[in-house]
Amino acid sequence: MKRLLRLPSFLRLTLVFLIVLIFQNCTEQKIKEGTDKTPNITEYLRENPDYSMFLEILDITNYASYMNTYGTFTLFLPTNDAVKQYLKDLGVSSLKEVPIEDLKKIAKLHILDKTIATTSFTDGKIAPPTFYGQYLITGAANINGVSSTTVNKTSNIVISNILAGNGVIHVIDKVLRVADKTLVKTIEADKNLSLFTEVLKVTGWYDKLNLPLTYDANNVGSFLTVLAQSNDVFSKAGFNSLDDLKNRYSHLKDPTNPADSLNLFVQYHILPNLNYLSDMATTPTFITKAPLEVISSQLDKTSILLNHDIFNGVQEQGVAIVRDPSNTTCSNGVLHYVDGHFTIKKRAPSPVYFDLCDQPEFAANVANYRKSAGANIFLGNGAFKDITWVGQGTLSWNNNAGSVNGDLLNIFRFRIQTSNNSNGNNDIEFRTPVIVKGRYKVWVSYRTASSKASTTTKTYFDGVQTSRIVNGLEYANDPSSTTTGIPDRVYESQGYKRYIFPFVKSDNMISRLVGIVEVTTTGRHLIKFTTESCTGCGGGDTDRFDIVEFRPVDMDQIWPKFIKGIKTGVPSGNDLNGDGLIQRSEATKGDNGNSGY
Repeated sequence: MKRLLRLPSFLRLTLVFLIVLIFQNCTEQKIKEGTDKTPNITEYLRENPDYSMFLEILDITNYASYMNTYGTFTLFLPTNDAVKQYLKDLGVSSLKEVPIEDLKKIAKLHILDKTIATTSFTDGKIAPPTFYGQYLITGAANINGVSSTTVNKTSNIVISNILAGNGVIHVIDKVLRVADKTLVKTIEADKNLSLFTEVLKVTGWYDKLNLPLTYDANNVGSFLTVLAQSNDVFSKAGFNSLDDLKNRYSHLKDPTNPADSLNLFVQYHILPNLNYLSDMATTPTFITKAPLEVISSQLDKTSILLNHDIFNGVQEQGVAIVRDPSNTTCSNGVLHYVDGHFTIKKRAPSPVYFDLCDQPEFAANVANYRKSAGANIFLGNGAFKDITWVGQGTLSWNNNAGSVNGDLLNIFRFRIQTSNNSNGNNDIEFRTPVIVKGRYKVWVSYRTASSKASTTTKTYFDGVQTSRIVNGLEYANDPSSTTTGIPDRVYESQGYKRYIFPFVKSDNMISRLVGIVEVTTTGRHLIKFTTESCTGCGGGDTDRFDIVEFRPVDMDQIWPKFIKGIKTGVPSGNDLNGDGLIQRSEATKGDNGNSGY
């Protein structure tokens, strides 16, 4: 202190000014950090008496304190009038008269563990399930000339996207109800499905579809999806009674026998897992309960068509899923209605275009996944259900306007693992979509790297190595070059192709034929990539993969080509069907030998 007093007066004043300034800055910073006074969800409910009754449900079930913690929640919030109607439907006058277990189910059904704004809603299920475990279904309705968003077909959103400190709130006009009926009880309750119900009973599937939901060791539920035919559909196909169906299909005269054709008919109408309309619209083939038999599915404008396929140049007419009554959630699955009679068809091999970025773990990041300005999504080993690998590195979803669906799978430091090099990835194995048994050529498409990429990527299908390797540093041939341009067919004969239309050299996209495989059974299979060396891989990103094509050997290996960018499902430009593919006849340029088209 004495030394401080000995300082000249102007220095003492300067020192005092600096000390005051420092304290002022510290105080301002604290105030700035505390300026966000947006209430958490529970606080918001306490401040708004219009929602006091649902707040009472949260208080009774002890979810109020949970919804006041840090998180990224979505709450579908019933109004007081909606809760009053719920009590009236139950025949009680207060929430205290409702069993607490029922209130817990109601509370959990209205909460999601992710923040989902209405801009991320589609005409179908919301990607993350509710706390209860069931999915919510959104749609559109027109009420007195005013459009609104519906939830589970019964409730309308009246106020949307209320931002809270720990999530978002959508106010709804009716309490959502837990689906507590099994598939078969839901089917049986519909008089229009009486003949379908009889068929289920005589084949033994009635009891199977009435089983409660169970989970295996991997926490996978025993969900099923049923494609039901109404009495009118049966009648139009010439079946007006159970005897009609027995006479036509029960060739063993024992419908309970799994090999009997009537039993197989039922099996072909049941799919494993939970498949809502949004799943049916985006997945090309589905395994059925009938052994080795699949159903194809495609979106045609606004209709989802089953088994609407072209075989040997002939269009086979499929059947459509009837949208309005479909997407009915049951306690052990989901029920859809179809508008036509369909049976097992012997399937010829058909192409499968496997976009490696089509992973539900990426899709769960609704804020970024397949958004034009979406940020990269990084996930570590163990985060994926259908991808495994060796190493402690990450995989990431990356935006890339020049690739199929506008994205690439980035394999971080793709190289062999050693004791001194354990932060990369190798032996990356994917479970494919369903592939119909047959013989296929396999094409691996990727973005060429200017450096730091594997030059010896090997491909394995169901554990068997294919005949050719992928060099991540190879560039696609430019067909416009007058000196080195190679026509499509010649390029294909060399084991390469330009798979995106139109070809843009600077996009650096190329496809490599890695070999021919024999798919012995219809179903999902395994494809693995492994490498022994990585040129220049001292750090940073490395190999970026796009899609893997499985094309039957007797199919054109070049056409259709893919249209780059995010697939919208809406016809536009060269994408005449909205499916992201362009046929040779649709191409806007002729194949003059060097165009690459």
